[in-house]
Amino acid sequence: MPSSDKDPNGLDNPNFIIDDGGHYCNFSDAGATVPGCEEKQKCLCSNLAYSVTDIPPWYLCIFLGIQHYLTALGGLVAIPIILSRGLCLEHDILTQSHLISTIFFVSGICTLLQVIFGVRLPILQGGTFAFLTPSLAMLSLPEWKCPAWTQNVTQVDATSPEFIEVWQKRMRELQGAIMVASCFQIFVGFSGLIGFLMRFIGPLTIAPTISLVALPLFESAGDEAGAHWGIAAITIFFIVLFSQYLKNVPVPVPTYKRSRKCHFSKIYLFQIFPVLLGLSITWLVCFALTVSNVFPSDPKDYGYAARTDSKGNALSEAPWFRFPYPGQWGVPTISVAGVFGIIAGVISSMVESVGDYYACARLSGAPPPPKHAINRGIGVEGIGCLLAGAWGTGNGTTSYSENVGALGITRVGSRIVIVAGGCVMLLTGMFGKVGAVFASIPTPIIGGMFLVMFGVITAVGVSNLQYADMNSSRNLFIFGFSIYAGLAIPHWVKNNTDALKTGILQLDQVIQVLLTTGMFVGGFLGFFLDNTIPGSQEERGLSAWKESYKEESSEALYTSDIYDLPFGIGSKFCAANWFRYLPTCPKRPPGHRANEHNSHAWENSNKMNSEKDTEMNVDTRI
Repeated sequence: MPSSDKDPNGLDNPNFIIDDGGHYCNFSDAGATVPGCEEKQKCLCSNLAYSVTDIPPWYLCIFLGIQHYLTALGGLVAIPIILSRGLCLEHDILTQSHLISTIFFVSGICTLLQVIFGVRLPILQGGTFAFLTPSLAMLSLPEWKCPAWTQNVTQVDATSPEFIEVWQKRMRELQGAIMVASCFQIFVGFSGLIGFLMRFIGPLTIAPTISLVALPLFESAGDEAGAHWGIAAITIFFIVLFSQYLKNVPVPVPTYKRSRKCHFSKIYLFQIFPVLLGLSITWLVCFALTVSNVFPSDPKDYGYAARTDSKGNALSEAPWFRFPYPGQWGVPTISVAGVFGIIAGVISSMVESVGDYYACARLSGAPPPPKHAINRGIGVEGIGCLLAGAWGTGNGTTSYSENVGALGITRVGSRIVIVAGGCVMLLTGMFGKVGAVFASIPTPIIGGMFLVMFGVITAVGVSNLQYADMNSSRNLFIFGFSIYAGLAIPHWVKNNTDALKTGILQLDQVIQVLLTTGMFVGGFLGFFLDNTIPGSQEERGLSAWKESYKEESSEALYTSDIYDLPFGIGSKFCAANWFRYLPTCPKRPPGHRANEHNSHAWENSNKMNSEKDTEMNVDTRI
């Protein structure tokens, strides 16, 4: 059983390590005010330059918004590239760039919706790997397998109507499945059902589910990296070097402030941009080796994929401006098999997002999110998935854990910064050249990034076991069996599709998609066994896991100021008596004031309210 003081916010993950306040740039002298925080006070606000409701200077908002965009860049680019194989787009780099631009654009829209109308925390939205596994399982059905000629670069004419219909037909099928499955998430969120479901979901369900999001993708990572193992190794070397060995090394960066004019500030760039720096440096290496003709010029030779010109002239062909729009690939189609497969990804995405909400609240100086805010956040994520399906990203959207960790790195928890990041994603999604740049990254560089990224995702899933008693033979059996079955059963089903035929085509497709989706198999077994095999709450990890969600915030900010709807919507409509019965509105008792303190944030002071009043007037952040 883990110790009770174990930090539950995921910051022990190597990507999210933070140190004391002296480790970062001092943003507070740029205009932030943190009333009541003593210089050496050991509370969260001493590590925050801007809390969730603070508004930094406009130039800082833009800079930090771009930083959040760059932090999410790896995941946003990786998803369309992996999906392109199932869509028969492996040799159509220009269309891949359009998919990348589209996912940028939709992620920007979903981020703005989440921050303004959803959970209202500074949390970025982007593509989710949870949808990737069931999507690839659906596209591997016999009727959706790519024709052999699409795998031969010499036979692919990206402008021919035949080829366009091949990949757009698959995209439309994927769009329909995502849009229907997103309605399930919308219902679960806005109905308040997510709170009921969370009672039965614990670490032994979440750990195999999240781990099996990335584990089945090892073939994709290996194939991409195997295009040139030397370049892939260089990519991995730089990412590991920056993220692990040089993360505590400050880099002097020239800055300008009115009070100090031009001067140098120390910023921990290696900790903030390890993936971006690693990709950029390796890309330059590939360019130098391409210009000097070290790499072979024959496409059939090993190492050709490492050339920077191996993916054609997509950059020159891509338009400068391209506006993504709903239905750009045609009218979506629907299949039962695809819907059930994506629903498995939706459930995994929802569970992960709830954990991200609590971690984000702690890092941004906000009280723990109340149930109505969580319900609204999950519902808005469902709307985001609906929009992603309508626009044709081939994926959904979810909260980005990477950017939650970035809040701790920058010490800036302002939601206005995330709004700026959403606007940056919107703008880059409308510039076709941006997507083309990322689509033209040499294949082995992408493979090296995949090896690191998928490994971290797997470890994040396993890290949930810290709350369970892993000395228990019960828990060892549940986790071990769920993981192994989640790998073995899909492998067998893919090689023995005829053995599961029932004679009903639609049922056969549903069974095949679900049983070839490792995260569904492992997650379902973990859920079933954990809720049926006898075990105490402490042994199962439910007590420690749920208690971590109830961690008190060190900041005494008003719940209504953070989680109520903006533009007066919360005070005008949710104040009505009958509105308090809605799962997305706060259940305020009669006579409740809109600025009532969060009960969790002041749990220790409830017994001494009269004695604390004067202290709260002086220091509202302790």
